[in-house]
Amino acid sequence: MTPDGAPVVGFRCDAVARTGVGHLVRCIALSEELVSRGVGVVFLGDLETLPWAARQLVARSLRAVPVRNDSEALADMVTALGLSAVVLDGYDLDPNSGAALRARGVVVVALLDGPFGAAQEADVYVDQNLGAERPGAAAPEATVLAGLDFVLLRDVVRSRRALLPSAPEPAADRLRVLAVFGGTDSHDAAVRIVPLLLSTGAAMTVTVVAGRPGAAETLRSLPLGPGQELAVTPPVDDLPALVTQSDLVISAAGTSVWELLCLGAATAVVCVSDNQEVGYAQLAAEDLAAPLGRLSELEQDEAARDEATRVLGRLAVDPTARLELSDRGRSRVDGRGRERVADALLRLSDPSPRGR
Repeated sequence: MTPDGAPVVGFRCDAVARTGVGHLVRCIALSEELVSRGVGVVFLGDLETLPWAARQLVARSLRAVPVRNDSEALADMVTALGLSAVVLDGYDLDPNSGAALRARGVVVVALLDGPFGAAQEADVYVDQNLGAERPGAAAPEATVLAGLDFVLLRDVVRSRRALLPSAPEPAADRLRVLAVFGGTDSHDAAVRIVPLLLSTGAAMTVTVVAGRPGAAETLRSLPLGPGQELAVTPPVDDLPALVTQSDLVISAAGTSVWELLCLGAATAVVCVSDNQEVGYAQLAAEDLAAPLGRLSELEQDEAARDEATRVLGRLAVDPTARLELSDRGRSRVDGRGRERVADALLRLSDPSPRGR
């Protein structure tokens, strides 16, 4: 606890090239909400390997402490730091982490995506995906927060949403497309999807966020058609600014897709990994984003590539289709999910009268 008795919450997550930055992004979103309420926060894990991730913590004056991926080592660290609660976010975390923490009297919040991360013992489970259900491992008394009402979004997303016009602005003379596949794009989705986009032949200006120098070089060498321009940028701190300046966004079906929907972006999605399967299928079923297929199929199946190209070509020339996607997504993600999660966490972890 802080000197004035307020709780201090720890966030156990990693941000490395292999797993990307999605876990960190949603933990930052919840930490911003807690800090705004006077709650202390500290991050625990491998968070200094990726320059972008390290910058996010520094920019918010958030403390980061390395810790081994071992449940007892984590519990010892949490006890030494005097933390009231810990948020666990990571599929590769020691599965006994939640149990070890709760044995020390620490409130545990587990962030999960369907079955991924659901094995942790926790007091509160948060699954922000469409169609999310109560995890089978959850005890009857555990709190489960499931669905889009609990999407965790950063300040930069919420502030950009507040600035969105109430009515659609006139379309630009040339289609503006943003392609972003997570903070690291560890599956090289950009180098597989952007050529399909360009092959539609539509005139457009394309901005691609490339996580690796090798991918950036490949993208810059792609042949362009008449009226096509392509710019490659490294991961940016204010991605929502690029989103709100785009007519169409192409993304992986991971954490960032909820930011896109909240910002009213007309979005096409590709499923790049197993943990995105549930979210990808639900996005397609509810017509909140245009499905482009699974990356593994696009790599191997010409028919799958042809279908993805057809979908991209339709979106490129049909402003009505883009507007409908924009309206549906914006209406489903209101940006207040982190407030609801913070309420649930603090009801359990704050011993003061205000938290009871």
